Amino acid sequence: MEIKKDPEIIERILEKGVEQILPSKDGLKELLESGKRINVYQGFDPSGNTLHIGHTVGMRKLEDFRKLGHHVIFLIGDFTARIGDPTDKSASRIMLTKEQVEENMKSYIAQASKIIDINNKENPVDILYNSQWHDEMTFKDVVELAAEFTVQQMLKRDMFQKRMEENKPIHLNEFLYPLMQGYDSVAMDIDVEIGGNDQLFNMLAGREMIFNHLKKEKFVLAGKLLTTSDGTKMGKTTGNMIRMDDSPEDIYGKVMAFGDDVILRGFEILTFASIPELNEYKKRIENGENPMNLKKELAFRITEEITSKEEAEKAQGFFESVFQKKDMETEIPEIAIAESDIELNDLLVKVNFASSKGQARRLVEQGAVKINDQRKNQFNESITLSQYPSFILKVGKNICRVTHQS
Repeated sequence: MEIKKDPEIIERILEKGVEQILPSKDGLKELLESGKRINVYQGFDPSGNTLHIGHTVGMRKLEDFRKLGHHVIFLIGDFTARIGDPTDKSASRIMLTKEQVEENMKSYIAQASKIIDINNKENPVDILYNSQWHDEMTFKDVVELAAEFTVQQMLKRDMFQKRMEENKPIHLNEFLYPLMQGYDSVAMDIDVEIGGNDQLFNMLAGREMIFNHLKKEKFVLAGKLLTTSDGTKMGKTTGNMIRMDDSPEDIYGKVMAFGDDVILRGFEILTFASIPELNEYKKRIENGENPMNLKKELAFRITEEITSKEEAEKAQGFFESVFQKKDMETEIPEIAIAESDIELNDLLVKVNFASSKGQARRLVEQGAVKINDQRKNQFNESITLSQYPSFILKVGKNICRVTHQS
């Protein structure tokens, strides 16, 4: 396999969306310019039933390594998902069954293929599952791995310190998680591991184990995280994620809900924008251009890259018809509903768009009720909320985004 040394792609790998590279950025650059084919991976634990937009940060890195000709591995952590990653968790995760994990990961490959050219004829991506080696490990193997780390090392983790201060339990399986993730690097003979900056502890455990077992150096590329304006990580746990299986309208609309202060980071980590393009976006903001223009470009670009240009155009048209009036953004409140199924008239009362079922029925009969811009004409229609990641409910001048509180 011919290894390319495209300076633009190498610069993008080293600079775009990168929080830190260990042991050094210069060392990784030298490796990429050496012409050696290296093993690169990122792991994705199927602890939820879909990938989300935050996962695409690392997937875009994997695609860049693949374009250069390197051996890229998309690892599904079907074993580690059962243990539960303690990273950033203030309480223990509920351990998943094998059946739950298998159900969760059904769509992962199809979703990842939207960003990574997994089946590329010249340089396809390997899909591996860490149960392939972890299921074969004996208790003796686990004890020997555990002997490579100390309790003090594990207790340095911020979330463990916080739990001890709050007198919350720390279970032994959570101590074992970094060992399991670390051993993945050994099992696959990894040269570079990619992950979010919140995964640094686990990735460094793998770096130490690679040296212990294979006497080689592993580079760790820690990417920037997708966060809200207040610094909160967006993902499965916080419930504010953009799912890879969201509708184009939802993807576009959720990006439009980003704060203005995260627009540039959105272009940097959530799109394939080049570094010159990023510099141009930055200039436009510095020159005082209306942030709304750039946010719409960001929403369009993200939606297009996950779905298609045609779907992005439809989503933009939907947003402009529903959310915008006279070129001014309309603030749309979000209301979470616990029920999986609810009649339309009950829903209108629930969100305070009608004072009673009778008034709700009259509003429907008058043609005033729309869901995702589609007029509803049956007041007792059953709305299955669990089928919608979210939808727009509009009743006359009243409008809100309804989500299912699972």
